[in-house]
Amino acid sequence: MEQKINTHGECGNGKRPPGRPRCERARQAILSSTLKFLEAKENGFDDLTIEHVAAEAGVGKATVYRWWPNKAALVADAFASSVTQKLRFPDTGSVGQDMNQQMRQLVKILRSRRGHILSVILAAGQSDATLIGAFRERFLIPRRAEAYITLRRGITRGELPADLDLDLVLDALYGPIYMRFLIGHATLSPGLVDELCGLVLDGAVHRQSVRSRGRASGAK
Repeated sequence: MEQKINTHGECGNGKRPPGRPRCERARQAILSSTLKFLEAKENGFDDLTIEHVAAEAGVGKATVYRWWPNKAALVADAFASSVTQKLRFPDTGSVGQDMNQQMRQLVKILRSRRGHILSVILAAGQSDATLIGAFRERFLIPRRAEAYITLRRGITRGELPADLDLDLVLDALYGPIYMRFLIGHATLSPGLVDELCGLVLDGAVHRQSVRSRGRASGAK
């Protein structure tokens, strides 16, 4: 018989289930319920309610609010949790390869059903400050923090300039991907990733070389 999670994240018989801690089981059930709802919607999620999610997950509303203060935070987390593992940065020993592989994964996700969910979140976020704020906090900022680590590894290995503007580089790398994703004016493909990595990362190294030669000439 299927066990139902109660409002405290426990199984219906009051015993702690084997495997994941009961709170984590409840949390994952809520995220899965939310993601299922988002995948079924074509044009937004205005009719998504905490009550619906709780009922689908087999928990009480209090359990949902234990982790998420509002629907926006829940929606952002549901999306983030479904793609985070796929967007981890590898450590291949080459910053170019690390960025390229992760960006290719992003392109793959954007071209999948998850991409549709993201487009709905970003569209709704233009008129919903709470939603776009939750998206930044729960998805964008953590991904950029991981990207900083990857770029700094490249700096440590001497692959990139020490004075590199990390935010500018990330905007230059990912901006065109999101623009093509949202506007659809050109193809979003792995080939774009190759071009961007070459243009931005190689460009940063070339810029450092040009500046170094300029300083050397000025010192003569």
